[in-house]
Amino acid sequence: MTVRLVLVSPAFSRALREARFDDGGPLEDAGLAAARAAADSLPAVGRLLTSPTARCRQTAAALGPGAADVAELAALDVGRWRGLTLDEVGTAEPEAVGAWLGDPSAAPHGGESVAQLCARAAAWLDGAAEDAGRTLAVVEPEIVRALVLRALDAPLSAFWRIDVPPLTATELSGHAGRWNLRAGRPL
Repeated sequence: MTVRLVLVSPAFSRALREARFDDGGPLEDAGLAAARAAADSLPAVGRLLTSPTARCRQTAAALGPGAADVAELAALDVGRWRGLTLDEVGTAEPEAVGAWLGDPSAAPHGGESVAQLCARAAAWLDGAAEDAGRTLAVVEPEIVRALVLRALDAPLSAFWRIDVPPLTATELSGHAGRWNLRAGRPL
């Protein structure tokens, strides 16, 4: 039985534009308008899921009604770095940022490591393989990265090499153990 997952990254928010670790802020007006305009470009789906972040919820609502929050698809917990820009953290804690970007098991911010995020996302993907049909999930870029790594059986060291622009679709089709990838289609 074939599963089709369409992973959509959220539209622009102030945090994305400023390279700020998500602070729970809403989408910018232009981002919300772009998400509404993109709704017609998506295929019909059996279910609509969302990461429980404000920008993902707003993007999902703009794309269609009835999105369900999925805790396993939550954004990376960056602990005390939440709300700060990468430049601010890099200036205050350059060694910590270097460790975080270079070692998937590092969590110098006191939150979740990339390895932990990837394990959580992989477990969700393995479970999603039981649900045939098409699912659209609006998720943070780091969740898209984690799911792509799992689908391709790629090393965690490749996590930061995957660019996920706002309001793009990444499609996975197949089943547990064998996924095909279609990456980065703009909406």
